[in-house]
Amino acid sequence: MILVEDMKCRQLWFQENENVKERFALSMERIEQIYVDTACAAPFQDYFKRTAGYILMVRQLLKDIEQGEFSELSDKELLEYNHKLFGDLLPEAYKESYANPTYASKKLGEEFGQLLCVVYTELRAMIADAFEYRLHYITVGAELFIELYNLLEQEEPDSKEVRDAVYWYMSDYCDVFYADRLRETLDPSFSFAREIIMESDLSDVRYLFCYGEYISDNERKTAEFLNSLSEETIAQIAAAYVEGYRKGFELAGISLEKKKTVHLRYEIGFERVMRKAIEGFERLGLAPVICRYPLHSVLRRRSARNGYTAVPVNRQYDYDHRFDEALYFDKAFYERKLSVAKAVYEKYRVEASEYAGPAVLEVFGEEPFIPETKPEACALTEKQQKLMISYLNEASELQNQYIKEEERSFTIIAFPIPEIGPDYKEIFAETVRINTLNYNQYKMVQQCLIDTLDQAEYVTILGAGENCTDLRVQLAKLSNPEKETKFENCVADVNIPVGEVFTSPKLKGTNGTLYVSEVFLRDLPFKKLKLTFIDGVIDSYTCENFEDSDKNKAYFRENIMQNRETLPMGEFAIGTNTTAYVMAQKYDIIKKLPILIVEKMGPHFAVGDTCYSRSEEVHVYNPDGKEIIAKENEYSLLRHTDPLKAYFNCHTDITIPYNEIAEIACHTADGRKTILIKDGRFVLPGTEFLNQAFEE
Repeated sequence: MILVEDMKCRQLWFQENENVKERFALSMERIEQIYVDTACAAPFQDYFKRTAGYILMVRQLLKDIEQGEFSELSDKELLEYNHKLFGDLLPEAYKESYANPTYASKKLGEEFGQLLCVVYTELRAMIADAFEYRLHYITVGAELFIELYNLLEQEEPDSKEVRDAVYWYMSDYCDVFYADRLRETLDPSFSFAREIIMESDLSDVRYLFCYGEYISDNERKTAEFLNSLSEETIAQIAAAYVEGYRKGFELAGISLEKKKTVHLRYEIGFERVMRKAIEGFERLGLAPVICRYPLHSVLRRRSARNGYTAVPVNRQYDYDHRFDEALYFDKAFYERKLSVAKAVYEKYRVEASEYAGPAVLEVFGEEPFIPETKPEACALTEKQQKLMISYLNEASELQNQYIKEEERSFTIIAFPIPEIGPDYKEIFAETVRINTLNYNQYKMVQQCLIDTLDQAEYVTILGAGENCTDLRVQLAKLSNPEKETKFENCVADVNIPVGEVFTSPKLKGTNGTLYVSEVFLRDLPFKKLKLTFIDGVIDSYTCENFEDSDKNKAYFRENIMQNRETLPMGEFAIGTNTTAYVMAQKYDIIKKLPILIVEKMGPHFAVGDTCYSRSEEVHVYNPDGKEIIAKENEYSLLRHTDPLKAYFNCHTDITIPYNEIAEIACHTADGRKTILIKDGRFVLPGTEFLNQAFEE
């Protein structure tokens, strides 16, 4: 196992840590007193004692790492240690954890409970900070805890004072946490994860515990399984990942010569693949930037895990804290965060221009998560919702000034984890096959679809059986059909696996109903989802997750609309990966598959931005040499006159599976109709190959 105490990256924080060592020692002395103190008012005494105990446990962790004792622990001892660090977040213990807003509010009262619950969640980041030796982060968190104790040990504590203390902590240290985070995504010298990947003995899975994340059977069994695979298979997986990234640049006509860094995001347990991938990226001249998913409140965006991560210890915990920023997000904080970002981008403008974009390795296979919406959890007010939309628009515009969308690319690939069930090894092998399907064969078949779609004025989609989908999708017009095309021939570059043709529909003239019996969007289930479009934008929406129709609408609005009034249809696509669909049916895992694969298993419709958001001016060509001209809609055109209204900063794909499709047909301006799919099967001449998977 790599010796955590000897990792070179720990020297990055040398000066910051030196500056706070005395403060750290003093804060720990005070927390020792709080741990044994009985003078605090009854509602708060248990909270402070348990939280002080947690902080002192982190202090012991620091000592164990520094003295080399952590690296000497056996596999069994590491498991026990890891469970001790994360135990109160596990589902059973979470019922009586102060990280649970329901429990915290019950024990501490509604207002104080919500505040102190958010603070405890903020302090949970100390575990990761200990492994990366960010002593200055731990110190400021400990000082906030002490400040709150001093306020709440009074006979009549003032909730405004407590709220103000939390606000100013978030505001004062935004320029530390947020600035460091932005720098980590640009500067490869932040090498914590890279050292684990490249310098660990990966045959000894104890290395997994060096991350400072909760390590479950998923991570351990994944690492053990990958260790059982041949070097050839590992190389094949890594090559698909790296080559997909390279192809993305090639097909978009973007040069890699001026790029120096690639942002790697992956799931812990896949280090053997990532080691090979890093070697592959380095041959392309790209150094990896690898950072942990955001832990501190000022960095999180809902419950997204953008960075290296383990399977969540408790997804309800993540869901409960997706809007913690509601405690402090206002116009002043908005402006402060933007000013910090501006300063960091300006300081690292060269590094930003050399950033090539993310390469993502996702996992799938977890049991579907059905969240509980808790009234005690933080929620954005209507004013904050509007402010957040404005902030995200401005932040995206700012980022695009330094990391230009038209000069970068990405790739995403996904593999199963052991939680998927007893057929894990077989499903993994099937996934490798799906991720490496014949590029040229799909290219030709998909070109047949595109040749017909290019002649169409619009496309109609009809659902089968109880699926009431009845949509008309308006397509762009071609000025020069010999040199132009409406649909992109997606052949396993940025989105792996292969298997779709897609376009940006025209909004005016796109009308009708989209219905799916059951679908998972952003890892959340939606039952009997029904959207109505008028001129390409959502006019009404509902689902049947709850008995209360208002709850259903709020659920969709919050999680998919992101609290907007409406969203346009940003993409229309036809998935062609029938092999993936058959695998999903064979193993009954469609509910566990990621959208990355599901979107290739039928027609899908994205709500939000187009696939060419902020890169509309880039010339993109299909393998046949034709330029793709359908890259924008009536909203994205506003970028020329009102850029803050042009984009929505979201893109959510909704797929109708083949078995719920009665017909997909093209309609030309002169009234001709050509059917592409009938009763879930491809019927267009030249696409018969796609039905082989069903027959086999």
